[in-house]
Amino acid sequence: MIRGFEDKIDIKSLTFLELQELIKDMGEPAFRARQLYEWMHQKQVKSLDEMTNIPKSLKEKILDKCTFTHLEAVEIMESKLDETKKFLFALQDGNIIESVFMKYHFGVSVCISSQVGCRMRCRFCASTIDGVERSLLPSEMLEQIYAISRITGQKVSRVVVMGSGEPLDNYENLLTFIHLLSSDKGMNLGQRNITVSTCGIVPKILALADEDLSINLAISLHASNDEKRKELMPIANTYSMAELLSACRTYFDKTHRQLTFEYSLVSGVNDTLDDANELSHVLEGLNAVVNLIPVNPIKERSFRPTDRRGALEFKNKLEKRRINVTIRREMGRDIDGACGQLRRRALERKRAL
Repeated sequence: MIRGFEDKIDIKSLTFLELQELIKDMGEPAFRARQLYEWMHQKQVKSLDEMTNIPKSLKEKILDKCTFTHLEAVEIMESKLDETKKFLFALQDGNIIESVFMKYHFGVSVCISSQVGCRMRCRFCASTIDGVERSLLPSEMLEQIYAISRITGQKVSRVVVMGSGEPLDNYENLLTFIHLLSSDKGMNLGQRNITVSTCGIVPKILALADEDLSINLAISLHASNDEKRKELMPIANTYSMAELLSACRTYFDKTHRQLTFEYSLVSGVNDTLDDANELSHVLEGLNAVVNLIPVNPIKERSFRPTDRRGALEFKNKLEKRRINVTIRREMGRDIDGACGQLRRRALERKRAL
């Protein structure tokens, strides 16, 4: 069983079977596990006090052995350009993380963090500048979704694990999170509505291919060759593009799930038509979509986004080679919408005190 703070059992990170085992060990009737699970993952309550049909004696046993994770929003920013909202959440150990609420025609999508910070050191990302503090528990990933739903009153229809952190660097907790989120006894979000993004940890991609999941996998590629990828993403010094793309093919062969390749367009770095041509050769034969993203400027780096015309030319070049391409709709740029920007600004304010 996953343990949280003070070495207590993190009850909101337990699967239904683990919760049944815990309730049995407490000498309580089996139906209490179903009641507790529904309160936590269907009704998404903030505390045991809200559980009106759970006896006080059981609540006392739970508080003695377990922690009950919930997140408090310490800052909420709302875009004036669209309905995007950015949330800064305080964790129970004093760390802070961020999440994003985005409204689309199909419903509400929430982008969550998987770690406090990130160790991957991608040069265009604010999340990684201060390194990683720790990985998030499954309950802390879930609570980002639950808290946003409570605060906005909106039902979440899609979840993207693409915020701060590298999800596959928090592999076991990520798997538990996915199973909890998609459980028919809980929120029951279909796995096809869950997307996990990775910078390309090859052994974990291969492991994920064997997990019998139907989630969407997004690969942060951002370059058309090893040399340029190494300039942008240190992970490329460990796993070559050939190794990464081989793992992607294995993933597709085993899961039959279409892959998405994220490609941040950085002006003068990876956005030439030669880059587009090379990228089309690299991805030839893969059942994939390329998602072009004009890079979000951050003050710690000199990178600037490719302009609209350049992005369209890059897109057209790929499409002529029969590559499926989209250009990501920019959401919440006026509220530090890119990964890690709001958290980093909060940390800077704290250090200035």
